[in-house]
Amino acid sequence: MTSSFERLQLVLRKLPGIGFRSSERIALHLLLGKPDQLQSLVGALQEASRTIHRCSRCGNLTEDDLCAICADPRRDHRSVCVVETVPDLVAIEKSGSWRSAYHVLHGKLSPLNGVGPDDLNFAGLLARVRSAEVEELVLALSNDIEGEATCHYIREKLPHGQSVRVTRIGFGIPSGGGVLYADSVTLKSAMESRRSLS
Repeated sequence: MTSSFERLQLVLRKLPGIGFRSSERIALHLLLGKPDQLQSLVGALQEASRTIHRCSRCGNLTEDDLCAICADPRRDHRSVCVVETVPDLVAIEKSGSWRSAYHVLHGKLSPLNGVGPDDLNFAGLLARVRSAEVEELVLALSNDIEGEATCHYIREKLPHGQSVRVTRIGFGIPSGGGVLYADSVTLKSAMESRRSLS
């Protein structure tokens, strides 16, 4: 029979970057060291789960219909940087290398892991392109087989006859690496050296 403490550790271990020792330390800290923080944490998680959802345009996280980036009139919404995840978007934003719009796919094509086109935010991206609002797509996806397959899929699904420039972020991100783990200088270099996909 699993105890409440063990169940708490199991839940904590499901979080990224949390192993057995870390989950034990966090659980002990919350239960013994700072029990008042436990209720604050629970309350914050419950509130976030109620109020935060995906932006109706790009898929970023927001409490409103549009995220702060999509609602910003100073952004150039004709150029859209396509990323796999919200943390990728955050990493690019922190680098200061992109001041236009984004689109979050929430993953990449991976048939071996059961991730197909219907599991990703492709419909929203294609709708944005069909609206003739988008003139350029910058594909900032992982430099691995799944990332390349996702780039190819996007290119194939773009409406024919619509003039949309499609580029792929350039060198700087190592093969097999992702946007999330690159430093700001590397991301800036990758953005500046993006290349056309033909």
